[in-house]
Amino acid sequence: MSLLIGNNLVVSMHYKLTDNDGEVLDSSEGREPLTYLHGAGNIIPGLETALTGKVEGDSVQATIAPADAYGETQEEMIQVVPRAAFQGVESIEPGMTFTASGQDGATQQITVTEVQGDDITVDANHPLAGVELNFDVQIVGVREASEEELAHGHVHG
Repeated sequence: MSLLIGNNLVVSMHYKLTDNDGEVLDSSEGREPLTYLHGAGNIIPGLETALTGKVEGDSVQATIAPADAYGETQEEMIQVVPRAAFQGVESIEPGMTFTASGQDGATQQITVTEVQGDDITVDANHPLAGVELNFDVQIVGVREASEEELAHGHVHG
């Protein structure tokens, strides 16, 4: 009897992720399947919901709204900072990404979106924030998680 995908099971899947223009954003093609612990927050909530109750061998097509993926774009996460904030970086161009440290010591990825003289516009939103995501998934395995995997909240090996 096939295991129905649910919390605390290990799921292996091949996937293709596209935006609404059909552009491939990510894919497991040519790689090992993505394996994760279901219910542990290891994949976006909307995809986890779409896979719940499915079994090995199932194909799933799911469209995930930004709220159930990487969130909506938050305007307060877009800022203009002085070029001096990029010490040691000679050339700054739109599309470049950097790791920034906040005042609380936490780090986050920022993307340069505009350069106007010494004013650099950066966006700390996830690159896929505000994007509706389309998944084409093939479930290739479902198994019980080990005690260690459950304790650690992710798949091992």
